[in-house]
Amino acid sequence: QVQLVESGGGLVQAGGSLRLSCAASGSRFDYYVIGWFRQAPGKEREGVSCISSSDDSTFYTDSVKGRFTISRDNAKKTVYLQMHNLKPEDTAVYFCAAEALGPCSFARSEYDYWGQGTQVTVSS
Repeated sequence: QVQLVESGGGLVQAGGSLRLSCAASGSRFDYYVIGWFRQAPGKEREGVSCISSSDDSTFYTDSVKGRFTISRDNAKKTVYLQMHNLKPEDTAVYFCAAEALGPCSFARSEYDYWGQGTQVTVSS
């Protein structure tokens, strides 16, 4: 079992940057695929980025490619989402989620554990 805690959200102007962290507790963090999702008001939760457990392969939804970078530090049991050139449409609550030994996926049903979320607000 793993518990996840997100941090690093905040208010930033368009064009700015933020780095989100997803800190995990529990054993064998390296077994878990970690995904970042976001949910804007009135919208469904969508997958943003994912990093695999096996070879650190990374995946991004089209709208954030070239702007967001996901990385993991297994020794610190932490996954990061570095976000650059933020846009107002990136405003949402950002969640990290963990999936044991699965392929990287943006399907919410694949993930077993979720954090509580961190708010990102981008002003124009």
